[in-house]
Amino acid sequence: MDWYVRAFLRSSLAWLGVGVTLGVAMAVWPALAVYRIAHFHFNLLGFVAMMIFGVGYHLLPRLAGHPLHRPGLAGVHWALANTGLLLLGTGFVLVPLGHTTLGLAARAVGGFASAAGAYLFIYAIWRTLDAGKALAGRLEAERSQRPPAAPAPRRGLPVFQEP
Repeated sequence: MDWYVRAFLRSSLAWLGVGVTLGVAMAVWPALAVYRIAHFHFNLLGFVAMMIFGVGYHLLPRLAGHPLHRPGLAGVHWALANTGLLLLGTGFVLVPLGHTTLGLAARAVGGFASAAGAYLFIYAIWRTLDAGKALAGRLEAERSQRPPAAPAPRRGLPVFQEP
């Protein structure tokens, strides 16, 4: 398993822990419900999306029959996704505490980073799927340019035909 797949899967589990912990805290102390948007993002972007990214990076190239296009982008995606979600969550916590300007800036930068990571995923998977199609097209073109193969020699007793 590639390192970035393992990193996405572990990050997914870590964000699930953060989201569930915040959910339990909100259940015990209802005043913390002001942070429900952070809870939502930790679970949706943190757990669900990162699990999908990790499984997608592992499975989709195998289904396409072609290696992932530019695997280094997956590492950049992982860094953007986690940094973006951390900034988003920080912004969602800061705004109710009265740090509106800083919170909104953190949310804007975090949202942009998360979106940029998702766009990298779209690009890498799209190009991976296209590469499999392009490879099939190249193989077909090579086959059509080759001269027809000579018939295979017959095995067994020779067949005689009368003139």
